[in-house]
Amino acid sequence: MLFRLGGRWLRPLSVLQLGTRDPPLVPASAGGIRHSAPPVWAVASVSAVDSGGPGSWYEALATSAPVQGTEEVLLGVHSATGLPWWACIGLTTVALRGAVTLPLAAYQHYILAKVENLQPEIKSIARHLNQEVAVRANQLRWSKRVARLTYLKNMRRLVSELYVRDNCHPFKATVLVWIQFPMWIFMSVALRNFSTGATHSEAGFSVQEQLATDGILWFPDLTALDSTWILPISVGIINLLIVEIFALQKIGMSRFQTYVTHFVRAVSLLMIPVAATVPSSIVLYWLCSSLMGLSQNLLLRSPRFRRLCWIPLTKSDSDTPYKDLFAAFYAKFISRK
Repeated sequence: MLFRLGGRWLRPLSVLQLGTRDPPLVPASAGGIRHSAPPVWAVASVSAVDSGGPGSWYEALATSAPVQGTEEVLLGVHSATGLPWWACIGLTTVALRGAVTLPLAAYQHYILAKVENLQPEIKSIARHLNQEVAVRANQLRWSKRVARLTYLKNMRRLVSELYVRDNCHPFKATVLVWIQFPMWIFMSVALRNFSTGATHSEAGFSVQEQLATDGILWFPDLTALDSTWILPISVGIINLLIVEIFALQKIGMSRFQTYVTHFVRAVSLLMIPVAATVPSSIVLYWLCSSLMGLSQNLLLRSPRFRRLCWIPLTKSDSDTPYKDLFAAFYAKFISRK
């Protein structure tokens, strides 16, 4: 029984073949070159998609226009630069994060800074409104429930008017997530298509074959898993650093913010075993993306860069942000008694 993968007809792996040290070879091509059969995870993934069962949703995603566009971008960078694939993945990640997510992150900080500067005015409005509602409740003999609902309704209206006046509704700060997360998904799926041999370059040869030899250091084959776990663990550590930097700059977090922070910490740790089950090309992209995210977080703490981006000054801003960050990190994780 044969099945088609990456433009070649392959035989399914038998139990004896799975137990051998060397991978089985497919029949020689017209040029006389013998290629190693794809790893078991690649065969399983393609079979799941071809079955039209649970993998049908992934097939729709893998062949969608955004993913195909991402593949064209990666192929264009590789063709234009002539760099090996490990460098192309890193270069494309840096370019996308610098051109797309960095401006959006700066805009997010701009909105959040304006919202923070509104807090004294919001507190003043809340205090006066509470007094007015209390007086009116005594006059009209309102119950506590009616008084509370009246206060909340008017408070929401007044705060919304402030957001409209200063053009800084907090929802605008979420635009980064709505752009960054889909971009992360499309890049990951595009690289998975490359690694499984589902995509060919314009020249007609498999990108999978190039990825198999265009790695570096301890991961020379970008289609294989990182058996050393160095890449997956690095991804988890960098993501945890990003979370901790965010947590250290938040003083007096609410219970909800604390729960969200713990959840993101758990997700960062969960990414380690997940990253150990996908091709090294994807994990390399995740690592480069996380490093860029960490760099952007540190850059956006710089007073000079914040002024360059027209981010308003706030009460919580510091003239020595990096020194304060190191002191807070040292006090929390190193000098704890």
